[in-house]
Order: sequence, then C-alpha cells, then structure tokens
Amino acid sequence: MSENATPDHLTLASFDAPSSAAARAALSLATQYHSPTLLNHVLRSWLWAEAFAIVEGRSDIDHELLYVAAVLHDIGLVPEFDNVFRSYEESGGHVAVALTRGAGWDEHRGQRALEVIVRHNWPAVDPDLDVEGYLLEIATGLDISGARPDALPASFIREVLDAYPRLDLAQEFGTGVVDQAARKPHTAAHRLVEGGVVRKLADHPLG
Repeated sequence: MSENATPDHLTLASFDAPSSAAARAALSLATQYHSPTLLNHVLRSWLWAEAFAIVEGRSDIDHELLYVAAVLHDIGLVPEFDNVFRSYEESGGHVAVALTRGAGWDEHRGQRALEVIVRHNWPAVDPDLDVEGYLLEIATGLDISGARPDALPASFIREVLDAYPRLDLAQEFGTGVVDQAARKPHTAAHRLVEGGVVRKLADHPLG
C-alpha cells in the first residue's frame, strides 16, 4: 500500500500486492482454480478491504495476512477444495493454513488466515476482535450484497470495476452458494441464501 494514500485520493496505484512467497502462492492458486469472474471478485475484495482501512483510518493492519485471506476466501467453492461437511469458508481457510505453512508462516499466523477467512462470512465482525476479518467482511459485503456502496470514492470504485469487472458474478457466485446451502444446510451458505443473497446479487448497485 502506498504511504501517501488518502481517502480523497484513492486509485489503483495506491495499492501494491505484497510480494512475499505466501502472497505470490495465494494468487497463483486462485488464478489456477478460480474462473475469471471469481478471480476478479477476490481481487476486488482485497482492494475494497484496503480502501475501507484508509477511509476509516485503520493503520494497524497486517497487509500480507489481509491479502492472502482475501485472495483465498472463496477457494472452498471450487470443486477441488470443496468439503463434504465443512462450510466453504472453513474449507478455504484450511487451504490457506496449508499454503502459508508451506510459505514459512508459523502455526499462529496460519491460524489467523483461517480465522479471517471464516469470519468474512459472519453477519458482522468486531474490528477490536479481528480488524483483518472485519475489513474482509465489509469488503465482501460490498462486492456480494451491495452493502455500503457509497462508503468509498466513486472514482476509485469505477477504476477498480474497469480493471476487474464483475462479469458473471451474480450467476456464478449465486449458483455456488445455493449449491453449498442445499448440500450443507448447517453452514453460513444457508444463512446467506435465506438472507436473499441471490436477489442482492441480481440487484447489485455496482452492476
């Protein structure tokens, strides 16, 4: 992230992806297994999360952790990492544990990646409990449900959407989460479906 980024001057150039082994591996994995639509979604989610941190004046952020969690937060939706019982966010969190352990993270930091990914699907996250989890939750809330569409500068939102368009997100994510809810009704996917996520995707203010 650029040290000069301010709420009034947010652009894509304000943010640089971490160059660590874990960050590179996370992006490589997401690129290999996600469709272009879902890859754009996870990258937008990272950018929204970082932008929310600036707009809200949150500076004590583990940017590498946030990036890895954002890029991998939906990897549990793809067939190769789907889990027969566990929720897709928990499955994806364990993928992040394995990936980051291989990249040299210790057990505690790998657990943090799991926590952030799981908590992004909570109805709300207390930033005092988990600021990275909070940022990813509100970022995905914007990208999936259209929550707080006016909280970020309109020019920044347009630039991000031009670089990472939504493509078929409503169809792809909607189909994936409905399938998860049907097969695993005890998970957060069921709550999302019951909460009208398919309608929210269809009526999304960002298109």
